[in-house]
Amino acid sequence: MTATATRVLVLNSGSSSVKYQLLDMRDGARLAVGLVERIGEETSRLAHTPLATGGDKRETEGPIADHQAALKAVAAELSADGLGLDSPELAAIGHRVVHGGLKFTEPTVIDDAVLQEIERLVPVAPLHNPANLTGIRTARALRPDLPQVAVFDTAFHTTMPEYAARYAIDVETADAHRIRRYGFHGTSHAYVSRKTAELLGKDPSEVNVIVLHLGNGASASAVAGGRCVDTSMGLTPLEGLVMGTRSGDIDPAVTFHLKRVAGMSEDDVDVLLNKKSGLVGLCGDNDMREIRRRIDEGDERARLAFDIYIHRLKKYIGAYTAVLGRVDAVAFTAGVGENAAPVRAAALAGLEEMGLAVDADRNAVRSGEPRLISPEYARVAAAVVPTDEELEIAQQTYALVSA
Repeated sequence: MTATATRVLVLNSGSSSVKYQLLDMRDGARLAVGLVERIGEETSRLAHTPLATGGDKRETEGPIADHQAALKAVAAELSADGLGLDSPELAAIGHRVVHGGLKFTEPTVIDDAVLQEIERLVPVAPLHNPANLTGIRTARALRPDLPQVAVFDTAFHTTMPEYAARYAIDVETADAHRIRRYGFHGTSHAYVSRKTAELLGKDPSEVNVIVLHLGNGASASAVAGGRCVDTSMGLTPLEGLVMGTRSGDIDPAVTFHLKRVAGMSEDDVDVLLNKKSGLVGLCGDNDMREIRRRIDEGDERARLAFDIYIHRLKKYIGAYTAVLGRVDAVAFTAGVGENAAPVRAAALAGLEEMGLAVDADRNAVRSGEPRLISPEYARVAAAVVPTDEELEIAQQTYALVSA
């Protein structure tokens, strides 16, 4: 890597989409951002914003056959702004990889052996790892000479002790099929827990934080001194909090009951719990803004969905307070956590005996900056800390290739 190579391209490849950001690691500035969606359809769309030049967003529609065509289109857009993949200033490409199992505990330079291991984990991440692999292989073909780094969603949670990570099932069966709690959203939990410590003016090693990543997917983590000791998602992203379309925690016997009584297949139950449950299953909406609007109009179904969502949040805040023993802060992040003041207020209401409280005026402030929403007297800080998973991936990537 040359001394002038300070840029990192971050790629997040989904089954039919590619999100990307190009960052300058000298100051973390975003040079370009974009999204390719509906890959493989006639109505594919590419939206690209060249932030380095201050240009307007450019959008194109038309068929993009596959991920290779998508990345070639992205490369062309970047080249049009003088930011092409052939630039000597590009230090590496960082890839978000959802599942790294127990093997990958930190960012890893990708070679053929790493690819094989990511592929070996497809059975425990069938919706995500195949798309991540496609993005990696395509990017490697475009720039085979450039370091490519995998940053794993699960890595931050590999510090969980065995008593938190294991399910109470037969050990031989669990080990044979790699059944354990892995956790997800790890790059977000790592970034937010560290930024929360900065907000408090302390080193991460001194701070215990409960991070609530609340988006359409939602997860909680207990972070002690910068290390994850528990998290709400498990073998898959289905476990834990109530989410936009996922049920979160549920009695496992529900699946057997639905197969016996309702005649549902494994695939039927999978679709039910992952795509037709959570807020959308409870009230037909998974947009918290719409749910709050309906509540304001007296919609009881929306109110019940909100109350169930909040009840689950409170349970995890209480549980992780017990796990940590001492809590310095509760941090809200992601789309709902950062923008839904009523969710934050409701989640912490009645927890004054635990040292938690919300200042209504502070909570009402809209800002893209980390901020406290608790009153001065609160023993435990309540914070809103906007997440930045792309910056976290870029920082981890650059640190590895520049070491």
